[in-house]
Amino acid sequence: MKRLIPVLVVLALYVGFSSIIFVDETDHVIITQFGEFKRTISEPGLGFKVPFTQTATRLEKRILASDAPPEEYLTEDKKRLLADPITRWRIIDPLEFYTSVKTIAEAQRRLDDIVLSELRQELANKTMGEMVGSARGGMMANVTERTRKNAAKFGIEVVDVRIKHLDLPKEVQQSVFARMKAERERLAKGYRAQGQEESDKITSQTDKEAQIILAQARKRAEELRGEGDAVSTKIYAEAFGEDPEFYSFIRNLEVYEKALDKDATVVMSTGSEFFRYLDQPGKAPARPTP
Repeated sequence: MKRLIPVLVVLALYVGFSSIIFVDETDHVIITQFGEFKRTISEPGLGFKVPFTQTATRLEKRILASDAPPEEYLTEDKKRLLADPITRWRIIDPLEFYTSVKTIAEAQRRLDDIVLSELRQELANKTMGEMVGSARGGMMANVTERTRKNAAKFGIEVVDVRIKHLDLPKEVQQSVFARMKAERERLAKGYRAQGQEESDKITSQTDKEAQIILAQARKRAEELRGEGDAVSTKIYAEAFGEDPEFYSFIRNLEVYEKALDKDATVVMSTGSEFFRYLDQPGKAPARPTP
């Protein structure tokens, strides 16, 4: 009998611990008995079940993510797009969830099927330009709403559906990029031609204005030069009339300064009219009578 007491104590402890359930705040716990649903425990704390006959199954309360594989879609304007959607969802009815899909993996598979179907339907009514532009937000709101309605029968609430990545299929990317490059090069050539045309116009106008300014400047210079020559001639004439000999002397000095270098050696003839002021510095020789 004494030998049985430790065994009974151990058995009692095992049975006691087997009947206790620790419920985390992030979990729903479903109690089943031989596969038949009995109850749901959603409040955190301790719960109890009948050992050996009842089973506790834990389900997530937190928001989960289902990342469907990328799929190729056809838009309204017959363009092929590769979309990679992601769905955020949570379990709101553990019993409905357990009886319909049982596991999270199965729930994700069902959700992915619904999302891909709704996304295909929505993309078929949108052009490629709308998908790239601002229409994507409204489109994904429609997909989210329809997916939420379809997933409610699984005890699931769909929070939202988003497109994580949107691109062209690899086999058409090169041809699209080539067309884009050709279009950009065509635009660049047009802009360069327009720029060259504007440059030529500006250069031509500038050259024209420069020629006009230079012609006006030359004209004004000739006028000033003529006015100066007239004044100079008048001054020379007046000076010559007052003292012809002094005027002749000054003019000869100017000629000497321009014609003779300071290091030059001059051989003069006594009868040279050109050097008459150098022959007799103090007195000018008498001019020969014609």
